[in-house]
Amino acid sequence: MKIDRVRADIVGNPWKNWVIVRVDTDEGITGYGEATALTAAPQVAEAKEVSRFVIGMDPRDPVRVRDALYKGTYLNMYKSTCAIEIACWDILARSLGVPLYRLLGGRVQARLRVYANGWYKTEREPRAVAERAREVVAMGYTALKFDPFGNAYLQLSRAERKLSLAIVAAVRDAVGDEVDLLIEGHDRFTPAVAVELGHALAAYEPTWFETPVNSRDVEATCHVARQIPVPVASGELFKDLEQFRRLLADGSVGIVQPEPLNCGGVSGVMKAAAIAEAHGALVACHQAQSPLNTAVNAHLHTAMPNFFLHECFDEFLEPWARAVFPGVPRVVDGYLEPSDEPGLGVGFDEREAQRHPYGEDQFIRLFEVGWEQRRR
Repeated sequence: MKIDRVRADIVGNPWKNWVIVRVDTDEGITGYGEATALTAAPQVAEAKEVSRFVIGMDPRDPVRVRDALYKGTYLNMYKSTCAIEIACWDILARSLGVPLYRLLGGRVQARLRVYANGWYKTEREPRAVAERAREVVAMGYTALKFDPFGNAYLQLSRAERKLSLAIVAAVRDAVGDEVDLLIEGHDRFTPAVAVELGHALAAYEPTWFETPVNSRDVEATCHVARQIPVPVASGELFKDLEQFRRLLADGSVGIVQPEPLNCGGVSGVMKAAAIAEAHGALVACHQAQSPLNTAVNAHLHTAMPNFFLHECFDEFLEPWARAVFPGVPRVVDGYLEPSDEPGLGVGFDEREAQRHPYGEDQFIRLFEVGWEQRRR
């Protein structure tokens, strides 16, 4: 079997265009991966450029394919490299007639507890966010992630600090003590501000404070984690396994969030999970992309002994999103399981995708007022 074509398509999700990479073979088996970023057009061009390194290779050797892409791009872990690697795992599993998780060690987790994200598209006001939180818990979710910090960058004014904490307090009061609250920092604060907020947040017993400082700064992340009583989670921006090793080395961080689209696809995430396991840490893969990546993470998490929580936006996306990706597993009573169909178990409906074309203004602006409503 040989790779004979690599193609990238854009699906115009309103607040972030999705980039879906298709890998075709000479035996008629197709696999899918994702190369979504805050921009889209560069990833399409990138996929076309890097395909020269893998045309003619056997896709049933996904790690070898990834290695060729990594070396061909002068030791860079591009989004398209990760997407092609994922698509090759999809092809391998399809060719064997088994779901992907079987090739990763089989089913360790009977089902995956999901945390909801993307649900708080409402006015940034405590009562409004709290009411929406009640609605999401009524859907069956037992864990909610949200960013209460508006357009803050590096610091918070007194008024903004008061409002942000009031939102967290209102959500906690609305959902009770049994629901996990995951506070998203989006890499935005200085270490000193992050430490101050970590102590203030402790009163509401969050399950974690995610990326409170720039997560590429491993030393600052560990410093904050040592200083606050709330667990810190990080790692979604990491591209190198060495970054996970440094993050976990002193034991201050116990939750890592590898993103398949950043750290090397399926094989990269499984290696990061092994590093975490060696350090006694838990894994909650990052997922803020299309439903296709929901399916990828479901297979990864199912095969992990140190799985913690599964991130999912899917029920809060545009109503047509599922139609583009037939076969994506659905959240039922706050839990999810991967498909038992061969490969990822997910298709890509190109006709439906074409109804939602690329939008040049469709990208999230995290540090502008109202970004959390994702209305662009």
